[in-house]
Amino acid sequence: MSRAIILIDIVIISLNVIFLKEIEIGLYSAIAIYLMGKMIDILFEGIYFTKLLLIVSDKNEEIAKQIGDKIKRGTTGLFGKGMYTKENKLVLMCAASRGDIAKIKVTARKIDPKSFIIITNSREVVGLGFKKT
Repeated sequence: MSRAIILIDIVIISLNVIFLKEIEIGLYSAIAIYLMGKMIDILFEGIYFTKLLLIVSDKNEEIAKQIGDKIKRGTTGLFGKGMYTKENKLVLMCAASRGDIAKIKVTARKIDPKSFIIITNSREVVGLGFKKT
């Protein structure tokens, strides 16, 4: 929703700058639109942004232990199969706050520099260490 509003506003501001030659007003408007978009996202999604990490590695046990011991986050092992390599793999899944993402990434890469990490936004996480309901 916020992206649609921002896109419409950008078109209006661009036309204003082109036709009225008011570059300063355009720049202030762009800043206001960006902030408004962020506020709309916060209103719709809440302030508790959570990330979901998927970690593919040959050293899953060690990575999961370090994440649990040092960062105090739980991990779940999901069974997967690499379609290119045809190898069975254990994929670690970990929900974490934005502040924990860098720590988890550094921990995983330190243990296994070849690890493959996917970080994505998670709409909502309910459970121990996150939202109660």
